[in-house]
Amino acid sequence: MARSSVQLAGVAKQFGSTIVIRDVTLDIAPGEFVVFVGPSGCGKSTLLRLVAGLEQPSAGTIHISGRDVTDVHPSKRGVAMVFQSYALYPHMSVAENMAFGLRMLGTSRAQVETRVRAAAETLQLDSLLDRKPRALSGGQRQRVAIGRAIVREPDVFLFDEPLSNLDAALRAQVRVEIARLHARLGATMIYVTHDQVDAMTLASRIVVLNGGRVEQIGAPMDLYRRPANRFVAGFLGSPRMNFLPARVASAGDQSLEVEVAGERVRVERQLAARAGDVVTLGVRPEDLSLAQPDDSAVPNGVLRGEVSLLERLGGEAIVHVALRGTQNETLVAKLPGDVSLSPRQPVGLRLNGSACHLFDQAGQAIA
Repeated sequence: MARSSVQLAGVAKQFGSTIVIRDVTLDIAPGEFVVFVGPSGCGKSTLLRLVAGLEQPSAGTIHISGRDVTDVHPSKRGVAMVFQSYALYPHMSVAENMAFGLRMLGTSRAQVETRVRAAAETLQLDSLLDRKPRALSGGQRQRVAIGRAIVREPDVFLFDEPLSNLDAALRAQVRVEIARLHARLGATMIYVTHDQVDAMTLASRIVVLNGGRVEQIGAPMDLYRRPANRFVAGFLGSPRMNFLPARVASAGDQSLEVEVAGERVRVERQLAARAGDVVTLGVRPEDLSLAQPDDSAVPNGVLRGEVSLLERLGGEAIVHVALRGTQNETLVAKLPGDVSLSPRQPVGLRLNGSACHLFDQAGQAIA
């Protein structure tokens, strides 16, 4: 299987007066699994279609394996695309659906059969080759669509929200199969999704898009632990990061203190903030732990309130706490599933000071 690079340089796309993609520059190394992620309307599918050649850029260039394909027809780019809908021919068998594109290209019958058999074995479809799509589950149909791309032996695989039509259990199953497929083939893959779970579990690198702009590019855990701005911090993670208005009370060489919800919290990181700065404090739900609710000597780093909602999910519990001394501010904490809490119970949540984030008034991370 080919391992090809993809380069986008200053790529933009405009439909009439509407700018959809704004000056995107991106280098994808051979064999990388890159995920475009962002909310609906952020331009991620349009960017994928530009790589595929289904749309023409208004500005910029696109190279695949060093070859300028900006004006090259989609069929000549060496890419294969898996769409959100399976788009299988209902009157054809699995084998015929997988072989159709190759036959249209004039590939010999022997080569078609060899490639179809190999792809079917890779995707565990070899026992289903004679079935029609109506006799398949949703996950099996999506695997057939992926197999149709594999048999073409493309330079680059493109996936446009391929799990959107599957239920939660099938999403998890097919997600694992796509990850295993990438590990086996070592092929270059670009994957579009609005689901940050897909992005975090599949990607070598994530490209976070917002309003047609690239907000941040990086490895999943780099973006998760070191978001460049409040948008990225809030988009990656479930439940999302907590954001609280705060003010820097004091700043030292290795740590600082912020005033938040009527308490002082020590942030044990070296950050470029000064006393008096108005900031937003960010803390992820898993970086909160339960403090003693009846402790009158409140240690630094504990915020107090009342349990407003408790979601028990088995191994973990999601606890929503209405903070005392604030205007409707809520902290969401991820705690052990057997935590002994109930609605309207007073509670204290301790912040992990080394895992807190600060954002300036423009929403940019303070580093």
